[in-house]
Amino acid sequence: MEEEFEDLEMNEEGKPYNIRHRSYYFSKDIIFFVKDCVIERVYSSLFDQLVRSSTSIGANLVEGKSGVSTKDWIKYFGIALKSANETKYWLCLIRDTMNVSKEKTNELIKEADEISKIIASIIINKK
Repeated sequence: MEEEFEDLEMNEEGKPYNIRHRSYYFSKDIIFFVKDCVIERVYSSLFDQLVRSSTSIGANLVEGKSGVSTKDWIKYFGIALKSANETKYWLCLIRDTMNVSKEKTNELIKEADEISKIIASIIINKK
């Protein structure tokens, strides 16, 4: 998969224009964020849900690209949008209940929000 990302077009913020690529890098950022956190047992399910929802975004975008119909495509992009919004929820809960970097968590929330807005815009334009 990494070879697919070698010659990416980037925006002025250094993020890929292609939403599938952007969601891939976001998933990697979440995985590294979780890896660097000290997790007490009570919080383990929050982090598990965070990793699941954040990686689901890109997986559903890739699946949607392979859809056999517009209806199929919209279904998968809708699931990706829901996963992006769910990711924001878990990040906010982690930020507000744990001793984690508020700055890093807010950066991730901002990126999840931007991704969800892009996906919503794509869905609206496709309909």
